[in-house]
Amino acid sequence: MIPLRIVLSIAITLASGAASLGAQQSVYIEDLTWPEVQHAIAAGKTSAIIYTGSTEQNGPHMAIGKHNFIARWVAGAIAIKLGDALVYPTLPFAITGDLTQKTGHMRFPGSVSLNAQTFRNVVHDIAMSAADAGFKNVFLMGDHGDGQNELAAAAKELDAQWKPRGVRVFYVGDVYNKEKAQAKAYAASHGLPTTDVHAGFDDTSELMALDAQHRWIRSDKLAASTGARTAITGVDGDPTKSSAALGDIFLQYKVDDAVAEIRQLLGAR
Repeated sequence: MIPLRIVLSIAITLASGAASLGAQQSVYIEDLTWPEVQHAIAAGKTSAIIYTGSTEQNGPHMAIGKHNFIARWVAGAIAIKLGDALVYPTLPFAITGDLTQKTGHMRFPGSVSLNAQTFRNVVHDIAMSAADAGFKNVFLMGDHGDGQNELAAAAKELDAQWKPRGVRVFYVGDVYNKEKAQAKAYAASHGLPTTDVHAGFDDTSELMALDAQHRWIRSDKLAASTGARTAITGVDGDPTKSSAALGDIFLQYKVDDAVAEIRQLLGAR
């Protein structure tokens, strides 16, 4: 079976090649001009995906941009599978710890944290921009655990505000919450560690699957770390069990879970 990431990469390449014929060349808004976005919406691309990432430490073995790289790819894959969506640029910042007290990921250099209200306000304004642009369905989702409640709250507030004007705003939580449960169940049934909190085999495998140019994983730094060691390394799990093959499975969970929930939300509205 051809991995999902390869199939979708081919789809993106073919779409780009068709641009000279006037076809939509990318699902990523940042690649397009404003008339191309306007035309795409008029032609039926009426859904907007706003997928947040995070800039945070991921141990000695994995790049700080992990969530952003995964979020951008998964968002594009969701858009391609839906067929009627465009993707807003990944929001690269999330709630990662207290800047003053140096808690959470903020204990490690390179991490960036927004407070909860700032994060919610930024997501709110991005979603407002999408609604104002003419999208009829706006989907909020995130690749980082902290901030899921804020995404849900922003979606609820905006949906109440825009629904009378024919625009719906939804929080898509399964892409994070359901995938985590599925990954844990997969681990339990395949003899893998079920305690995998941060930068373990789940996260690392997903990035391995996308890291064809070997830019983001330091293979010589892979090491299990739990308990007291987590405060030193930033890792809470066992990335030595990671593989690109596992990453393909977990990435597919994310795409399939998001698409299924979006279709359910649209069917129930």
